[in-house]
Parts: sequence; C-alpha cells; structure tokens
Amino acid sequence: MSSFFDIGSVFSQMPLLLEYLGTTIVLAVLSMILGIVLGFIIAIVRQKKIPILNTLSIVYVSFVRGTPIIIQLYIAYFGIPIFLRYINYKLGLELQLGGIPHMFYAITALGINQSAYLSESFRSALLSVDQGSIEAGLTIGMSNVQVARRIIIPEALSVALPNIGNSFISLLKGTSLAFSSGVIEMTAAAKIIGGRTYRFIEAYVALAIIYWILTIILELIFSFIEKKISIPEESPDIL
Repeated sequence: MSSFFDIGSVFSQMPLLLEYLGTTIVLAVLSMILGIVLGFIIAIVRQKKIPILNTLSIVYVSFVRGTPIIIQLYIAYFGIPIFLRYINYKLGLELQLGGIPHMFYAITALGINQSAYLSESFRSALLSVDQGSIEAGLTIGMSNVQVARRIIIPEALSVALPNIGNSFISLLKGTSLAFSSGVIEMTAAAKIIGGRTYRFIEAYVALAIIYWILTIILELIFSFIEKKISIPEESPDIL
C-alpha cells in the first residue's frame, strides 16, 4: 500500500514545507496591509462620491472582482516591469529593474485584489456608524480627528472586522498562487519536494493539513479579537 500512498511521507515532509511558512505569512501580511490601505481609500472615495475618482473606483473594483486572481498575478509580473521601463523612458530615470524581488509582484497583485473586496466592507462599515454619535461628539467640542479616532473608527472596525478576518484567511490561501510570480512559498516548495521524492500526493496532503491548521488558528484569533472589540448593546433606560 505504501507504494500508492505513504502516510509516513506526509508527516516527514511537513517540516520541509514549514521552512517556507515564514515566506507565506510575510506575503499574506504585507498584501493585507496594502489591501487595507487601498481599500480604505477607495471606501472614502465611494462614500464621499468624489467626482471622477468615484467612477474610476467603481470600474477598478468591478475589474478586480471580475477577473481571476491568477491573471492579476501574471499582469503584475509582466506589467510592472513594462510600466517602470516606460517611466524610465519618459522621465529619463535609470531605475534598475533587474533587482526587483518576485515577492513585490505577488504582494502588489494580492494587495490590489484584496483592496477591491475590503473597500466594500469598509464602505458598509462607515455607513453603519451612528450619525447621532458623530453629531454628539462634535457638539461637545471634539475635533474631526477626535471624532474619527474615538467614534467612527472603533464603530466601523467592529462592523468590518469579521470581513477583514475572512479576507485574511482567504488571502493566506490565495498566496498559494504566488508561485506564478516566481515566489517560493509553501505551495511551490511542495511541488519541488514532490518532484524530488516522487511523492506528489503526500506533499500536497501535507500542505493541505498545514493550511487547514493555519485556518483554524486564524479563525480562533479573529473570533477572540471580535469579542474583545465588539461594541455592547446599550441597555434601555430604567424608569
């Protein structure tokens, strides 16, 4: 039976795959940070309905959400160097393109992909903020910055956090496509190890178990955070 499937090989390959866990985590975290920043900017543009930018953001979100992430990774991988060469040509710069790390392309593509989804979550979260609380804050003399820091952001974050958690878990699994940009993370490592040992199924089963465990851990972490920052319901006044 071991000639068909070797369970021992599954567990022996896990430590080899875990050597690339750091790359996967860094890729996911940096992509998420980029996605959150871009997503929040887009949400503000959409909420304020800023002329021209609002239309561009609608097209941007529609395009990103309507195309496969693997295609976006390829566009980033081949398109960014072309764009930078054009910048060199137009501005007379001498940017060195050969030294750009492969992770840069993957982070850019994954971050842009996440921003399209997070922007909708952030927009909904901002719209859910109680306008009465904002007006009350301004009435008692709070500045706009204080209102944003003490009222808008905490309330919006409590609404958006579940979607942020789900997006990060989805992004973590999405990093498995980063090999298309030349990044050696856990999925690429599984392919390499499988080719070296001729135990592809064992390598991918080991990889699946690792992702499964990571997903469970992240779900527990985000669930804990949600409970900590959730805004309690106000109890009715007792006459």
